[in-house]
Amino acid sequence: MATSWTGRRVRLRAVEPDDWTAFMRFADEDGRRESRLDLPRSAESYRTWAKAQAVAECDDDCFRLAVETTATGELVGAVGSHRTGRRSGWFECDVTIGADHRRRGYAAEAMVLLLRFMFAERRYHKCLAAVFDHNEASLALFRGLGFTEEGRLREHVFFGGRHHDLVMWGMLAGEFDRRHTMSAP
Repeated sequence: MATSWTGRRVRLRAVEPDDWTAFMRFADEDGRRESRLDLPRSAESYRTWAKAQAVAECDDDCFRLAVETTATGELVGAVGSHRTGRRSGWFECDVTIGADHRRRGYAAEAMVLLLRFMFAERRYHKCLAAVFDHNEASLALFRGLGFTEEGRLREHVFFGGRHHDLVMWGMLAGEFDRRHTMSAP
């Protein structure tokens, strides 16, 4: 049953303290791909992060939600809003799905649920997303959702021994409504 926080495949929910092991696993999986290399983190740092997320206030509409499957309730990733420009009506979003759960439509459905909330309930006008130029799956995700490529920050991020472009994507509330509808099905 689809609701504001539940779609056919995924449900968005608050991060719980016990989710730390899944998030640590997702980070380890991403460390094996061609992406930015971060310093190793301890298990305690993930426990502390998950505990903090579980009680975090939604400051200025910046938040992170867990993405779990409706079929099994398994935690498969996270989605969130991490920067906002309330005066101008924009927000930045991101989505992460664990390597074992990709290419099943979880990211797209989680993003539609997030966008519907931010556009219809929080009354934002525009969503922005930044994607590394070599991340073909994420580029395809945002293109498929109806985002428009708005620009490219050339050689903007350094990792893996070289500079990488950052592709900027945008979607307006009206574009979302025409493609996905503002009201939950």
